[in-house]
Amino acid sequence: MQSTADLLAGVKQGNFIALARALTLVENELEGSAELLRSLTAKANTPVFGITGPPGAGKSTLVNAIVEELTSEGSKVAILAVDPTSPFNFGSLLGDRIRMSQQFNNPRVFIRSVATRGALGGISTKTIELVDVMRAAEFDFIFVETVGVGQSELEIAGLADRTVVVLVPESGDEIQHIKSGLMEVAQAFTVNKADREGAGQFANNLKKLVAHQNPPIPVFSTVADKKIGVTDLCTWLKTPAEVNNSRKPFLMAEKAFKLLQHEKTKHIDKSRLLNDIKLASREIDFNIYRFIDTWR
Repeated sequence: MQSTADLLAGVKQGNFIALARALTLVENELEGSAELLRSLTAKANTPVFGITGPPGAGKSTLVNAIVEELTSEGSKVAILAVDPTSPFNFGSLLGDRIRMSQQFNNPRVFIRSVATRGALGGISTKTIELVDVMRAAEFDFIFVETVGVGQSELEIAGLADRTVVVLVPESGDEIQHIKSGLMEVAQAFTVNKADREGAGQFANNLKKLVAHQNPPIPVFSTVADKKIGVTDLCTWLKTPAEVNNSRKPFLMAEKAFKLLQHEKTKHIDKSRLLNDIKLASREIDFNIYRFIDTWR
């Protein structure tokens, strides 16, 4: 078995086999996984995008179209697809990955599926850890596609730098019920399958709903399977986000809380966690796994 140092060296060099082994080590909590996590140097400047939305919105097809355009420009992309958990073997159900089949042999694309492990919002502690391992590799973009279960997907906000909520024209009747949660999550909306009847009106109504937001939330219209509208969305994805320093400690605290909860499963004071992480995250060599080892 490779040592942790050799495995990390392979990950940093862009070796997909080493990355796959490292992810398996962490996901299954095998020997050496704790050491690996605490030895990570995750690249904070590698953007992580959450792609979320209701089932049937075309998230996988949209991710496939986005990745095809980004890689055609020379970018290297990782995809973490969060799938429902099988009730039989507790692994991930991989049906949606069929829609990304054309990327399987692309040397610029790494795809990994992970089971939700019962997490209602599709984001388990393992998802957080796997993204951090991916951030230690040489990727230009990382996409996390969640299982799509409605308002509980607020959890993605604590993991991704920016989140795209994918909707379809038929979501119009539901938007009033879900808008409060979605406004908290989304940095952009995409109305997919925009060639369907009523898509234009739905997109306009959505734009009116988000008009008061600051910073403005863009609304894109796409037909992912025909590659329509994808270029505009990719242009927005490639534009560096404005750093919201007041929001970052809250998101980092939420991430640390999930890891602590997994390790200790005891009552945790989240307010104190936020205050402590505000101070600790100012250090240049801040590592969230070393932080939770010493936090009491």
